Amino acid sequence: MIRVAILADTHGQLDPRIDVLVRDCDIAVHAGDIGNADILARLRPRSGHVYAVRGNNDIPRKWPDGERLLLEQLPLHSVVELPGGSLVIVHGHHTAAANRHARLRQQHPHARAIVYGHSHRLVIDRDMMPWVLNPGAAGRARTHGGPSCLTLMASKDDWRLDTHRFEPTSKRPVKPVQKARANGKTHSDRFDSRQGSPVGGTGR
Repeated sequence: MIRVAILADTHGQLDPRIDVLVRDCDIAVHAGDIGNADILARLRPRSGHVYAVRGNNDIPRKWPDGERLLLEQLPLHSVVELPGGSLVIVHGHHTAAANRHARLRQQHPHARAIVYGHSHRLVIDRDMMPWVLNPGAAGRARTHGGPSCLTLMASKDDWRLDTHRFEPTSKRPVKPVQKARANGKTHSDRFDSRQGSPVGGTGR
């Protein structure tokens, strides 16, 4: 079993409670609009591997000058091979909002799940395969109720999701206000996808 932290749309600010949650996972996935290299450096899952893609705001004029080389190395699309299938990572801004989930499924039919960001809205769509997942915003910008992320428990026979949404930092007490477990069904299709690469070789 591999535990995957799934987040997106930090825009240069990572909620510290999500930071702590990532450290209890084996790997981390960031679906774009990262904001700066420090965000990736702060993500420290147990294996050290962080898989990240560029968002529409991950552009040279919005990143510090000294971090542009790392920015240029970030892909627009990545695939992580997990027990039981492939996890595709995109930001989603190249796919029109209308029928976005259907379009993503058409583009990545061999994935077991597709992760995207961009909308800042937490969504779990398991109406059909592949699943389409949006972890919401893990920073402070447009969190629509509070910073959020997902954790995926992936084994060869079963994928399960936990949803984590936290109170906005301006409110007290600071504690999770939502954590719902959802059990996924086993999917036996063959998955043919490109293996993604950890950021910077070491994953951080």
